[in-house]
Amino acid sequence: MAESSEQELAEILASIRERVRERHPTSESSGLPLPDLMPLLRARDAAYAKVAAIGTVNPRAGGLVNSVVQFVKRTVSRSLNWHVREQVEFNRAVMSSIEAILQALEENNRLIRDVVLKDVNPVRDLNAHWAAWRVEWERKLSANETQYLRSLADLQIAFQHRVGMMETTHRDLMRTQHADYLGALDRSTLDVQKRLWDDLQKIRLEYDTLIHTELRLIRQRSLLPQPTIAVAAAPVAADGLKFDYFRFAERFRGSEDYVRKGQQQYKDTFKGCLTVLDLGCGRGEFLELMQGQGIEARGIEQSEELVKLCQAKGLAAEQADLFQYLESQADQTLDGVFCSQVVEHLPPEKLPELIRLIHTKMRRGGVLAVETPNPECLAIFATHFYLDPTHTRPIPPALLSFYLEEIGFGQVAIVRSAPAVETMPELAELPERFRRAFFGSLDYAVIGRRV
Repeated sequence: MAESSEQELAEILASIRERVRERHPTSESSGLPLPDLMPLLRARDAAYAKVAAIGTVNPRAGGLVNSVVQFVKRTVSRSLNWHVREQVEFNRAVMSSIEAILQALEENNRLIRDVVLKDVNPVRDLNAHWAAWRVEWERKLSANETQYLRSLADLQIAFQHRVGMMETTHRDLMRTQHADYLGALDRSTLDVQKRLWDDLQKIRLEYDTLIHTELRLIRQRSLLPQPTIAVAAAPVAADGLKFDYFRFAERFRGSEDYVRKGQQQYKDTFKGCLTVLDLGCGRGEFLELMQGQGIEARGIEQSEELVKLCQAKGLAAEQADLFQYLESQADQTLDGVFCSQVVEHLPPEKLPELIRLIHTKMRRGGVLAVETPNPECLAIFATHFYLDPTHTRPIPPALLSFYLEEIGFGQVAIVRSAPAVETMPELAELPERFRRAFFGSLDYAVIGRRV
């Protein structure tokens, strides 16, 4: 009985092994290196065990406290069942997938084993073909690898050449930009130096002009007698104001060269005259002009200092009052009369009287030129007119022309000079017609002939 039992047990074990081999074929049954699925089966069983343990509570030793703890844990586990439900379902789905994969792998192993066991020749042919194909494949792989390396080397050479070209171009560009920068820097430096030297030259010229003016004033004073120099420190103007007239005339009327240049326009006016009288000869610029033209000219001036200056220059000048001097002259003895920057100092009622006296003392055909600031130019009121405290009021050109015509002068003409835009360049920004109408000439002269 014992032997029969052992034999039956052996047969049962053999049957189980055969079923397992059929279900899970291995390389031992077929002679082929089939994949071993046992580690996957063990991992699957372990995962099933973990899935089955989801929601259980770990066992603890007996006792009241442990019972309470276990009760609380089970209660918490059941209360969290809604939270882990999706996770449990996901785990089960994963395990089902793993089970299906294992079955597919087992079925694949069985099919391979059946094919090998039924007919080995196809597999051998397959191995032979595989060996021949592998040799050809390795040859083509070697050729392709050689071609690839050769192409890679060509690309590397082309890339290095391109990089070299780009580097050379970049260096040339940087060299050119550096040269341009140095050139621009040199030009800027030269321009700054040029502007600096120009400014220094202008400053030097201004200082030279200032020094020359001061030296000329000192030289002019040195020509006067010593007592006059003592008085000249504060000469008295016509209305009793005390100031240094030399500095005043140099600063506000202009230098002698400037005044002499402006009076060049009267050369043709007095051409052919024998004797010309300058009323208010000042520093003698007009007397020098007439002397240069070969015309006998004399001047009268209220300032003793200016008279001494003109006499020091060799000019015919004397100190006298305008009205008294003219009244002392014989009638119709003057060929020409010049009066510059004088009438604006007179009271308004004295101007017609002065023109009447001049008309009486002039010969027929004699020339009268009266120069004064131009009130039609609005700039004269902002700059020149009120700088002289002895000015009384400006005289419009139309009024002065009317006086000459009323008293008996003919061929009356108005000549404007000293454009305001030359001394005030900002006026050039105004429209031309507006500038001519309201900012034209700073001075004007009315010229008429005795009829």
